[in-house]
Amino acid sequence: MTNNLPSVVEFDIRGQICPSSLLITLREINTRRQAIKSRLQEILILTDNRDATTTVPEALHNMGYVVTVEKLDGYYAIKVKV
Repeated sequence: MTNNLPSVVEFDIRGQICPSSLLITLREINTRRQAIKSRLQEILILTDNRDATTTVPEALHNMGYVVTVEKLDGYYAIKVKV
C-alpha cells in the first residue's frame, strides 16, 4: 500500500522579523515549488512574529497557494499547500 499523503517540510523561523520572515519563506517556497504544486510536499512555517501571519499568507495567496494560520502556544504555524 502506498502513502499518497504529501510530506510536510517544516521551517522554524522563530526569532526572525519581517521582512526577513517573508524573504526566507519565499526562498523556501520557490525552491520547492514543483513538489508543492505536484502535491508531494506541504510547507509548515513556525514563527513568533505576528506581522508574518499577515505578510506571508498574503504573498503566498497572491502566488496561488492555500495558506492557513494557526495560533499555538507562543507562536504561529503557517501551513502552505495547493
